[in-house]
Order: sequence, then structure tokens, then C-alpha cells
Amino acid sequence: MLRSALLCALALTLSGCRYNFVPLLPAPITVQLPVRVTQAALSRTGDTLTVTATVDGRFDPGYLSVHWFEGSRTLGTDSVYLDVAQRTAAFSLPAPAPGAYRAVLSFAGAVLRQVELYEVQP
Repeated sequence: MLRSALLCALALTLSGCRYNFVPLLPAPITVQLPVRVTQAALSRTGDTLTVTATVDGRFDPGYLSVHWFEGSRTLGTDSVYLDVAQRTAAFSLPAPAPGAYRAVLSFAGAVLRQVELYEVQP
């Protein structure tokens, strides 16, 4: 009798304890990395400046744009349409005189990379 009374008292006092459920394997996380330019270079070939760029990551097809500068002066803009099959673009600009040139690459309105070629002091 004493044993059953002890078990009833124990059951009543421990009934408020509950186990916390923690899953052994958490749910997988899907990561959406932003678009990025992995290989970009600005070089001179004769009287022409050339920018080559490769876009990596998952992205919706769109335009990769380049804005050309010499110092703080804007020289021009150009764009090329990129999709999954075409991820590399090349842009060229005639520039006969040496200078401090910059090319700013943007995709879908977001600036991704700036490449520079300093042939003279800026």
C-alpha cells in the first residue's frame, strides 16, 4: 500500500515534466548566393581598351553593363545580354592616348566590379 501511494505521489509531482523535442537531423538550408563577377580584366591592345568579364552564380537573364571612365570623365557605356548559356562578355573602347582608365561593371542595376588600368598617374 505504501508503495502504491508513493508511486501515485511520484506520478502527480512528475506529471508536469515534459520532454523537449529536438530533431536529430535539422532541415536542409537552401542558400541563394548573389550574382558575382569572378574574372574581370581591363587591358590595352594597341589603341583599344578591352574588358572581359565572367558572371557566376544563379541569375535571371539580363544585361551586363560597362561604364567607361578616364579619371572622373565619362567616356561611354555599353551592355551585353547574358543568360545561362552565355556567361562571358567582352567590351572594347577605342582609346589612343594613355591615361588612367576605369571600367565599372553592373548587372541588373547593381554594381558588381570596378577594374582599373593606370598608364599615367591619376
